[in-house]
Amino acid sequence: MLLYGLLGFAAGLPFYMFSTVLALRLQAHGVALTMLGFFAWVQLLPTLKFVWAPLLDRYDIPGFGRFWGKRRGWIMLAQLGIFSAMIAMAATSADASLPVTALFAVLLAFWTTTLEVAADAWRIELYPSQDQQGPIVAANLWGYRSAMVAAGSGALIIADSGGWALAYLMIAAAAFLPFPILVAMRPDADGGGGRGVALATGLLTSVVILAAACAVTAAIGWVVLGLAAQAGIDANSNVTPWVLGICMLPFVGMALALPRIRRAPKNAPIRTSTVLGPYVDFFWRYGFAAILLMVFVSLYRMGDVLALNLSKPMIKGLGYSLTQIGRADSFVALVASMIGVGLGGYLVTRWRMAWTLVVGAIVAAIGNFGFVWLAHQRVDEGILYIATACDQFGNGFAGAVFVVYLSLLVNPRYPGAQYAFLTGFAFLLPRLLAGAGGAMVAVIGYDGFFLLSGVLSLAAILFIPALSRIAPRKED
Repeated sequence: MLLYGLLGFAAGLPFYMFSTVLALRLQAHGVALTMLGFFAWVQLLPTLKFVWAPLLDRYDIPGFGRFWGKRRGWIMLAQLGIFSAMIAMAATSADASLPVTALFAVLLAFWTTTLEVAADAWRIELYPSQDQQGPIVAANLWGYRSAMVAAGSGALIIADSGGWALAYLMIAAAAFLPFPILVAMRPDADGGGGRGVALATGLLTSVVILAAACAVTAAIGWVVLGLAAQAGIDANSNVTPWVLGICMLPFVGMALALPRIRRAPKNAPIRTSTVLGPYVDFFWRYGFAAILLMVFVSLYRMGDVLALNLSKPMIKGLGYSLTQIGRADSFVALVASMIGVGLGGYLVTRWRMAWTLVVGAIVAAIGNFGFVWLAHQRVDEGILYIATACDQFGNGFAGAVFVVYLSLLVNPRYPGAQYAFLTGFAFLLPRLLAGAGGAMVAVIGYDGFFLLSGVLSLAAILFIPALSRIAPRKED
């Protein structure tokens, strides 16, 4: 539990730095609200982690993997990636070039996600049952949410007095602290060779991988931005209809592919493929019920994701300072989140999963409705504390329950890939819509936006009776 608290802390620190903190930084530099919404699409990287998750199941990092094992090797590489990306974001904190800012934000999101994939796969391998998952998930989320609060509140308070560059440098240093701890840990049971040689080899390999990832990301970004410019997409564009259309494509694709997948024999190429096999296995086991599962997981955390990127700019617009927001995101958010995570992790060991999912959806929706209430109150730090506490308690409770639920859907033969797929898809629709959040606020206002996000979270409850009757197909 201590180890998974540490891993959660290492993954949570950078998350706010490419989401909420970045949104406030861009707002301070005069970036338009619609463009702030576009930057929420950086958070799509975690939803696409199934693309590279099979690589983490199959390959080791030279040096790191031989001495510390496959999972820890990838975690160490990811921490180096997180550290280098945050240093780069500190160096470009003036946001003189938004494409450059986006490049390093994407890299930060990529390496943060890679760290989560490796840690999640290890967790599912070590703790496969519901009773075991509850406590370990709570420990992991305690660390994760503690780090998010530390990064969110600490970065804002530092930025208010010392500037954005200092804020990113301080969080980068804190995020790197687990690396020497991992280096000092005992080697993997199958590891061999000296620690120094393994570390040197791993560091050299990491430099090459980090440079290659930066070059590939820059090339892809150049192409994407060029295509967007040709399509006439700018800060004044209303992209919501297009985003909603894109959101429907995965469901249509799954429906078309399911008949063939269900008929595929055990030795079929699509089931034995290293790249596709883990994902095909999920649909082979659940059949058409997989579409219902995908709709549910897309809706369950909808409110939390939609609120994440625009809640802080809204609060700042109400007249609160960065320091006041930072204080609310420190002790108040930490305690509320810890209580929510702990209660959710405890109840999944005592209640039926369906009941805990229902309660999680309700408290998450209340947190979103709290922002509507906050917008109509006078500017008072105590009132801000109440709204923040409701939001963070709901996020913590629903997050703990949701992680356990998704973990139980996974086939233990493919823990890394399938969990990455489920969590990635769970946040695909919400994060696509979050990118259009600025345009939505321009049409329906902040009140309508947060009311809508809360109602969408509640809508997930309608699926729970049907979900409780779904059972996976037996292995052939």
